[in-house]
Amino acid sequence: MTEITPKTQHDYPYKITLDNHIEVSLRLMTPADTHRIVTFARSLPVDDLLFLRMDITKLNVVAQWGQNLKEGRTVTVLAEVGSEVVGYASLHHNEVTWQRHIGEIRIQVGSRYRSQGLGRALAGAIFARARNLKLRKIVAQMTPDQHGAIATFERLGFRTEALLHDFVIDRVDCTRDLMIMTYEVPTSAKM
Repeated sequence: MTEITPKTQHDYPYKITLDNHIEVSLRLMTPADTHRIVTFARSLPVDDLLFLRMDITKLNVVAQWGQNLKEGRTVTVLAEVGSEVVGYASLHHNEVTWQRHIGEIRIQVGSRYRSQGLGRALAGAIFARARNLKLRKIVAQMTPDQHGAIATFERLGFRTEALLHDFVIDRVDCTRDLMIMTYEVPTSAKM
């Protein structure tokens, strides 16, 4: 896969070619993309929706995400094939708390585009954003039964920090453990 990680927001959009030779455009999300994210979310398998931290199938929830983009608390990179959103990666941070050096990464890739390098490319784009924001650590949260996500984050260099028992509740009211993984952001431009 050809991978170019942009250094600034002005480097967007840019194109990558996945392992299966499909060309994908990466660009920064804007609040105007709210309906497109909802459409993408509603196309995901039901099992994928069980583990999302917020219900992005609801327009009002994604509208709040758009507000966070406007206020600079969130940066999201969209992956598109033609006019279709096929994935995203978000970096959530808060500049005024005692955890202002930490960002939380969230990645979602449509099932047709998994295992093709798209998640890795989206993570690389978010790592570049984290460096630009001078963040020192990126946190990923998931349930221990999300084996594919855990393997992906481990390949990216994340390590397990904590396992919290019965810490989250899914859409069908079952409690689950929460795994917290972290990645130390290198200060150099090369990862």
